[in-house]
Amino acid sequence: MITLAVETSCDETALCLYSEEGVIGDVLLSQARLHSQFGGVVPELSAREHTKNLLPLLKELTSTSGFGDLSRIDFVSFTLTPGLILSLVVGVAFAKAVAYSLKKSLVPVHHLEGHIYSCFIDRDAEYPFLSLVVSGGHTDLYLVEGFGRYTFLGGTLDDAVGESFDKVATMLGLGYPGGPKIDRLARQGRESVRLPRPLLRSDDLNFSFSGLKTAVRNALLKNPDLKKEDVAYSFQKAVMDVLLAKVKEAVRRTGVKRLSVVGGVSANSMLRELFTKELTEEGVKVIIPPLRLSTDNAVMIARAGMLRFKRGVVAPPDINPQPNQPLEEFGRLWS
Repeated sequence: MITLAVETSCDETALCLYSEEGVIGDVLLSQARLHSQFGGVVPELSAREHTKNLLPLLKELTSTSGFGDLSRIDFVSFTLTPGLILSLVVGVAFAKAVAYSLKKSLVPVHHLEGHIYSCFIDRDAEYPFLSLVVSGGHTDLYLVEGFGRYTFLGGTLDDAVGESFDKVATMLGLGYPGGPKIDRLARQGRESVRLPRPLLRSDDLNFSFSGLKTAVRNALLKNPDLKKEDVAYSFQKAVMDVLLAKVKEAVRRTGVKRLSVVGGVSANSMLRELFTKELTEEGVKVIIPPLRLSTDNAVMIARAGMLRFKRGVVAPPDINPQPNQPLEEFGRLWS
């Protein structure tokens, strides 16, 4: 069984050919450099780039993978939700066109579901497990009891964690995207700036990063001579303390001792080190995808699509994208 997967939820254009034996080939074109001049993703520009790049990327994929006959695929997997609606429209339209021309089935995937299964590209998941999704658009904590069986435990009340990294990077004059730049700079710093840990002692499992971002701004205004590397380290450590505390509380409440940490922020070196060390010491099995699968990609969409197709789930040809369908609802509808 073979699928062609399409991912265009934000500013990465990605395609993958995937079989039950694993990845046949995958290609990805990032728009980060293009959007950096604007300090963030411009939705219309992102959609135009997807439109321009999808066909050339498909040709590159078939050429580099040696998979020249697309009629051999069994179905087309694609990101249906969530994401920038203009970008999603382009990707869904492309997936529909390929499926129609080849007379193949369409299989929808939730973008967060794709991230969750980025840890299980070449192996089966052990259920139940907790999953922390941390990216530029999401900070969510789920209990996963089976494929399509997702329970939302908590999420951000304001900024997503990756968004806060980008905004703090802008304050420090580092540019966009901010996450990798703060991570690199923080390795040279120390925790010399006192910053809050928002909602650390709240009774729920929600997150908040807007106040932390404001605290960084106020610290810089009060003392412009602060070392950038110290600000980066102090900010990053505050973020990790909150994420780690919430995950530990989720483990305590659910009794589940398996955790996947996924999404673009899972590439952060401090996160990988702290989560692996501290949670392993408490008997929690921590699973983090390889760096190349932490950010948006089509491999994860292919994997989730394969699991859905095996359950006999396909979409009607007139399906349309949705900008923000909850993962739990999506799981109930398409499992």
